Amino acid sequence: MVQSSSGSRMAVLSSDTTADVEQRQIDAWRRLSPMERLRLVSDTTRAVTELSLAGVRHRYPHASERECFLRLAAIRIGVDATRQIYPDAAHLSDLRGVS
Repeated sequence: MVQSSSGSRMAVLSSDTTADVEQRQIDAWRRLSPMERLRLVSDTTRAVTELSLAGVRHRYPHASERECFLRLAAIRIGVDATRQIYPDAAHLSDLRGVS
């Protein structure tokens, strides 16, 4: 836990959450069954993928589905890996991954 400028204890997982609220969240996660945890992770992964793809489509509105797929791959696994795995990504000179 860290101390905020106002003196209250802040959580470690999120800089805008107090320690007591974070602890309640952790306790709630601990009460989940393994299947519920798996569902939560799966749903979160799906949501992040959909948001990332929406961002790609927003930045490249005229891109084909394949181009969007390749751009998403570059974000997820990096430009070099994307070009190695998907040779058709070579034509995307402005391909960017995460920094």
